Amino acid sequence: MQELLRTNDPTVIAFAQALLSGEDIDCYTLDVNMSVIEGGIGILPRRLLVRREDLFMARAILRDNDIEC
Repeated sequence: MQELLRTNDPTVIAFAQALLSGEDIDCYTLDVNMSVIEGGIGILPRRLLVRREDLFMARAILRDNDIEC
């Protein structure tokens, strides 16, 4: 798995997941439960991972939808 995106904005993660799912690219979100440690203030970024062979296409999909990765 390769890191595709790192952001503090949960809406960006959700949008990216929806875009990738629509293109049949599996993705996995890390650090979702870190809000328990940080107290829910959103300072720790979440990461979105994809398979190595899907990385190029996933980056292109996010770039086409104005998501910086």
